[in-house]
Amino acid sequence: MECIGHYILHSDALKKDITYPDSAGFDEPDCPDLHGMMCQCDMHEDIKLEPSPHPHSMKKVVNIIIAVERLKHIKEMSSGKFCEDALLNFILENVIEERLVKPLNVSQTYSKSSRTLQCTICDKYKKTLVQSNKLNNEDLHLKAVTLSAGNIQYKVRFSMSTYLSSAPQNKGQPVCLAISNSNLYIACTESDGSSPILILKEVSGPLNTIKVGDPNGYDSLLFFRKETGTAYNTFESVKYPGWYISTAFDDWERVEMIQVPTDRTTNFTLED
Repeated sequence: MECIGHYILHSDALKKDITYPDSAGFDEPDCPDLHGMMCQCDMHEDIKLEPSPHPHSMKKVVNIIIAVERLKHIKEMSSGKFCEDALLNFILENVIEERLVKPLNVSQTYSKSSRTLQCTICDKYKKTLVQSNKLNNEDLHLKAVTLSAGNIQYKVRFSMSTYLSSAPQNKGQPVCLAISNSNLYIACTESDGSSPILILKEVSGPLNTIKVGDPNGYDSLLFFRKETGTAYNTFESVKYPGWYISTAFDDWERVEMIQVPTDRTTNFTLED
């Protein structure tokens, strides 16, 4: 036997009570060529049940009819058409299932790019960054000094590696500042719970990927380089937002981390 044609369910039929429970069992259609039936509803005309090749059981068809029956509780406009807002509310209350979604706790990652810049760094007062123990055997740190022509060999050359962030940000270009031909990097870190300080940190390895919260503290090597105006650059710590590399107005003072505004300068130029 072959089943074809349309089945008309007049809208008056929906006014009768439909009491099929969700757990009720239904026999599959007897038609061997019909795998299931799908209900298509036109809100302005009688409801038509049309044969469909989709593998739905008769139980699902009846559930659709029950859902349509519930529509009669929706507020109708005077024209007899469903109010769009009421229909939307019905869909939200009866069709869309609310679920609690927990965000994944994924650490932000910075990946090293192929771009590296070799440069020296001067502050806006034309003082150059030098390595302290190269001058008078002090503990290892950086100072800002106005160098004469005969002392330019004390300039520290930096290898500035650029990084790509795994998440969008608008704070600047992530970079690491390493002293060229060494394993020393500028780092911003805490000491005994004090305010962040600037140190030179020894690092072995290529640092191709750095994660925020890195157990080795490698995220302290990252800075957001941001261009200000046409010539100056600032370097903000990635690990400690709001803390910047800075120099004092006077010569021979340490390079330190500072929060702005301050009487120290955070503006630097990059020179060949």
